[in-house]
Amino acid sequence: MAPTGRGLHQGPARRSLRAGTGFAGDMTMRRMLRTVLLAAGLAATATLPAGAQPRPLVWGDTLPATLDPHAIFDVPSQFILLNVYDGLYRYQGNPPRLVPWLAERHTTSPDGLTWEFTLREGARFHDGSAITAEDVAWSFRRLLAMNRAPAAAFTPVLKPENVTATGPRTVRFVLSSPYAPFLAAVPLVAVVNPRAVTPNIQGNDHGGAWLAANGAGSGAYRVNAATYQARVSLDLERFPDHFMGWSGNQRPIDGVRVRPVLETSTRVLALLRGEIDATDSYLPTDQVERVERNQRTRVARDENMRVFILRMNNRKPPFDNRDTRLCFAHAFNYGGFNEVVLKGLVVRNGGPNPNNLWGNPPDLQPYAFDLAKAKEHCDRARAAGAPLDRAIEIHIQSELEQTTQAAQMFQADLRRVGVTLRIVPSTWPNITGSVGRPETTPDMWIHWVSTYFVDPENWIGQMYDSQFHGTWKASAWYSNPQVDALLRQARTSLDREERERLYQQATALVVADSPDIWVYNTLNLRGLSRRVQGYQFSPVGSGGELRLMWLEN
Repeated sequence: MAPTGRGLHQGPARRSLRAGTGFAGDMTMRRMLRTVLLAAGLAATATLPAGAQPRPLVWGDTLPATLDPHAIFDVPSQFILLNVYDGLYRYQGNPPRLVPWLAERHTTSPDGLTWEFTLREGARFHDGSAITAEDVAWSFRRLLAMNRAPAAAFTPVLKPENVTATGPRTVRFVLSSPYAPFLAAVPLVAVVNPRAVTPNIQGNDHGGAWLAANGAGSGAYRVNAATYQARVSLDLERFPDHFMGWSGNQRPIDGVRVRPVLETSTRVLALLRGEIDATDSYLPTDQVERVERNQRTRVARDENMRVFILRMNNRKPPFDNRDTRLCFAHAFNYGGFNEVVLKGLVVRNGGPNPNNLWGNPPDLQPYAFDLAKAKEHCDRARAAGAPLDRAIEIHIQSELEQTTQAAQMFQADLRRVGVTLRIVPSTWPNITGSVGRPETTPDMWIHWVSTYFVDPENWIGQMYDSQFHGTWKASAWYSNPQVDALLRQARTSLDREERERLYQQATALVVADSPDIWVYNTLNLRGLSRRVQGYQFSPVGSGGELRLMWLEN
């Protein structure tokens, strides 16, 4: 841990809790959100007749921009993937373990090229039709053809025509080269009902316009399309015929209302008042004690695999200069942010992979907060022609308070080494929509890299291999041929020990180049009503598997 030292910047002034920061002051949206929240609160106060089902669970978390499971790749989308859709395999528990889901087993050829999955019997979509191997193949082919979001985990080694149903219950994948993370990435792909989607295809949209607001899955919960409003409300109904059954949960939740509450203060107050039953997993650390003091609420604290990163556009001056990047890496006050602002509820992270993931060098040393060293590197960068006299823009997710806090602290400390940092409020969709080209990617931006699949490929593999440029994960636009070679070798080796050695070498090189600033590995902090029982955390999905939960009256 970097010493805080004398003169520590103790953190920024608290962000003004203005309504509508996540939607740029859109008054109509704010009124809609207040309306749905009020409706949830009224339901909470209603008197229940004896023996009646408790009011629906109100899940106060962000909604993705679309419900299409093949077009989204962020934390809110995991809630949809876990509950509305099923995949061949699924992650459960902490640390996450792969368990067979729609598939009962799989085989792999000795050369690592052919993977065959056998489906379990009895699984059905929400419309009652049986799930077949052709449905699985169609879903993978759709994902690959769209080439969005999770497709990046497969496109280097898998073509749509090489996914085939070899029988009613067997589906075969033939890879172009061995791909060790293949099984780890399989849970990313939701199996979608083609009989529901294909009648609604418009042109070349793969049915995306329809699937954005409708469900076509087999998950434990199904979408109420009649009440869905993008980013405003999502109602889910329990699917009684889910193939896993409900014998393990004698009091399953029949109805769920997902209601995003944008403002931190509003979100916490709604939980304390009983208007919502769960916050998102980004509960601000200064609100933890407040939630835990309330007799009706608690905070679920769980070690996660989510890395907080300040990203730098390595293709664009001044960050195409290594000394500039090292200046910024030494100018961030890790101790002040992690220990003072976040009250020690995180763990310092010195590289792109979570601390608790294999593949990290055992002697990895994170960059220390050192303004003298930062100034030395900035002076070198200026001497080499780096344009550090202009304002550097950092784009933040204004609806997530930590991104504001980090940027404000960073801004103050960079000023001490003669660098101006301009904070640009934005939203996740706006940021990710800008990173497809280096010229439109911001100078800097802040986000988390979460656990979509448990393999170094999910972090360093897709973040710093230049073949992934144009995706949001590789938005630092970093390029190092030696790193590329190591990552590609690790990706193809089926020897776990060799893979670990290669990832350690690649990580050491990446950290030395400092293409980004890695700040911490997080604890998952979710505020919960005490009436919510059966909550089970997994880093994949952040504990949002509704099938396991029940409600106390």
